[in-house]
Amino acid sequence: MVRFNSLCFLLILGFLLSTSESVRFDLQSGQTKCIAEDIKTNSMTVGKYRVINPDEAHPMPDTHKVTVRVTSAYGNSYHYSELVGSGQFAFTAPEEGDYMACFWGPDHKPPITMAVDFDWRTGVAAKDWSNVAKKGQVDVMELELKKLYDTAISIQEEMFYLREREDEMQELNRTTNSRMGWLSFLSLFVCLSVAGLQLWHLKTFFEKKKLI
Repeated sequence: MVRFNSLCFLLILGFLLSTSESVRFDLQSGQTKCIAEDIKTNSMTVGKYRVINPDEAHPMPDTHKVTVRVTSAYGNSYHYSELVGSGQFAFTAPEEGDYMACFWGPDHKPPITMAVDFDWRTGVAAKDWSNVAKKGQVDVMELELKKLYDTAISIQEEMFYLREREDEMQELNRTTNSRMGWLSFLSLFVCLSVAGLQLWHLKTFFEKKKLI
């Protein structure tokens, strides 16, 4: 029972560490909507998007098209589609940081509003487990074990990532404390120097005036 509970905990925690974001938003023609996702290096990410047909009884209007671009925090482009009603992208992130998926609506007169469905998944959630089961011809238990294995790997990578971030923060704190110490010493030295100069100036002034 303890082992089963541990496996369940790992599975739940792994899905929490992986990102799965499905949103629906309104996009007005002539405007831009961007969605950011923090992705670690070598993490798989997939996204699907489509413009909702405002009238299911009729074909999609030509006006309901969007331009989509996905870029990294360094400005590198990983997906671009111009004036499409739907699309998808998939890639393994070569660099860490915030990735941006931006949607542009072409300018129309009068302006229109489009509803867009966007599903963005990273990490374990990005894998297509149904295809894994079909290709490998495995049963349900083997598939669950593979999910648990990938989840454990994801947890391990997340722990290493958090440990690296903690070391970076500690190093930053040590550097900041060291700089603040030197700054305090320099401020004290400047204050004492100014006080000494003032005393010397006053003493010289009083001596010239023969007050002392």
